[in-house]
Amino acid sequence: MKDFKGSSHRGQYHGNYADERIWDGARSSVDEDLECAVAMSLSEQDQKGKNVIDDDSQSEEDEHVSKAQLVEDEQLAKALQESYPLEEDEQLAKAIQESCFSEEDELLAKAIHESQLESPPQYGICASCNTEISPGKILRHMDAIWHAECFRCHACNLPIKDHEFSTSGKHRFHKSCRKKLHSPICDVCKNFIPKNSAGLIECRERPFWKQQFCPSHEHDRTPLCCSCERMETRDRKYLLLDDGRKLCLECLDSAVMDTNECQPLYIEIQNFYEGLHMKVEQKIPMLLVQRQALNVAMDGEKNGHHHMRETRGLCLSEEQTVTTISRGPRMADNQFIDMITEPRRLIRSCEVTAILVLYGLPRLLTGSILAHEMMHAWLRLKGYPNLSPEVEEGICQVLAHMWMESEILSASGSDVASSSSSLSPSSSSSSKKGKRSEFEKKLGEFFKHQIETDETSAYGDGFRKGNKAVVKYGLETTLKHIQMTKNFPY
Repeated sequence: MKDFKGSSHRGQYHGNYADERIWDGARSSVDEDLECAVAMSLSEQDQKGKNVIDDDSQSEEDEHVSKAQLVEDEQLAKALQESYPLEEDEQLAKAIQESCFSEEDELLAKAIHESQLESPPQYGICASCNTEISPGKILRHMDAIWHAECFRCHACNLPIKDHEFSTSGKHRFHKSCRKKLHSPICDVCKNFIPKNSAGLIECRERPFWKQQFCPSHEHDRTPLCCSCERMETRDRKYLLLDDGRKLCLECLDSAVMDTNECQPLYIEIQNFYEGLHMKVEQKIPMLLVQRQALNVAMDGEKNGHHHMRETRGLCLSEEQTVTTISRGPRMADNQFIDMITEPRRLIRSCEVTAILVLYGLPRLLTGSILAHEMMHAWLRLKGYPNLSPEVEEGICQVLAHMWMESEILSASGSDVASSSSSLSPSSSSSSKKGKRSEFEKKLGEFFKHQIETDETSAYGDGFRKGNKAVVKYGLETTLKHIQMTKNFPY
């Protein structure tokens, strides 16, 4: 920097802001020279003015002096401009910049920084709840982001915390939940039904009950309920009857256990036939028996048709001695005990000696068996000899089906049990007045379904032909045609 006359002492700056500059140093030589030049210029202008007034003769000389003075002033101004203390101003600007942030400003900046740490920046929107997600609490899947607690299984609706999971379409699953959905569980052993040698899931099913099970249970002697034919499950054991049959707890609820208990139901069936104008005039004994006694009685019959897997009813026409159940068993420690039986000699007084029915079956099944065997008795007593198995068993199944339909209709219409309920205090629980259980309603539909879908020639085909004829021509006309032709009308 170029210095002019005088001291080059620099002033000191006090304050915080650029618009409050105050200097306390000695005046510089530049200032003194500037003041001197200004004073001289003013003095000369005053003198020039006076000369103009007092002596016009001096105007040319004054004009020359004025031009010379003007040139000198311009040179002085240029020199002053070049000597401006740039270095001083640069230091001043730096001092101002460094002093911009006071202690108060530093505290404010620190507070802003801490608040940013406490409130992390937004990261994105959760694909499930549509709210903001912050870093550290995020899951990425299928080009979307999720809160950890929002990433849930579509099946059980619980959060998926496992490292491995399954997807199906847009849905996510725990691996175990996905397996349950696509690999059926056996209703018997409660395990996943395994794949066969070809890698395919081979499943068996009871069509009516939709009971699925492993193929192995068809051969591992898994017990069936002797009534509803459902398989016994590992977690729900069936009750063992004394003749080796097993009964599920639901069927046990309405099971008929002895001859005395069955009498009201037998009277109900007789009334059903009378309502069809098919009253049986003779008094025919009805006995509840064990399976062994029924098989012995069946062997003693010279005539008769027995085409079912297991005989559950029999219309006797020969004189025999039959062991009947006079008092049904009672339950103790989840098993049956104290059943009382007695032999009974059956004397033939007509074409029919007795009707035998297997004990321990639900009321609806017992009733349908009674209706079937009663038709055998009616045919023999009314003169329908030497019918083919298809015609005789078929028309007997038609009557059993008609009775079952009437029971299902009465249950759905009024939920009141049959009129036989008031005939004996020993009648079964479902024979008493009151609402029929949902399972018993379902059971009635199953027994009706069994009759309709039987695959045997005598019972299945015979029923379908006989039922078609009755629907078309009526029961009375169909029976007259059978009596004359020994066949169903077409």
